[in-house]
Amino acid sequence: MHPLPHHYKVESSGGPFGNLIVKGIEEDLPPIEVNAPVQYGGPKNTWSPETLLPAALSSCLILTFDSVAEASHFKWHRIECQVDGTLDRKDGVRYFVYFAMKAKLFVPQGTDKQKAQKLLRKAEENCLITQSLKGVVLLETEIIEE
Repeated sequence: MHPLPHHYKVESSGGPFGNLIVKGIEEDLPPIEVNAPVQYGGPKNTWSPETLLPAALSSCLILTFDSVAEASHFKWHRIECQVDGTLDRKDGVRYFVYFAMKAKLFVPQGTDKQKAQKLLRKAEENCLITQSLKGVVLLETEIIEE
């Protein structure tokens, strides 16, 4: 890992109509198209800032779990993480007030399920995106042996 602080630079550009283009400035990232969510008049088939935030949260949980599991020599097959972010108004301000995360962890037969739960919780506690949010984050887990 590189020493802190880390910087993540992006650039968004666009006009009065159509999608914005978001690019990573210093990394070789493919551009993505972004628009307003459907709730604000945007199209159905485009990422929005409001959908990218839950995507960042679910991705961060999985990547953090991978690191935690590796450090603990924990064997697993795959993980699925669904996030439902609730945007609401509180005290006259709109923000994401709640994130319901559902993680399904698929593990080999005979895996210590308590250890799996513990590692998932540790991943949630150490996820940089979770730590950066104002809203409440609730993680529900399911461990599936296969």
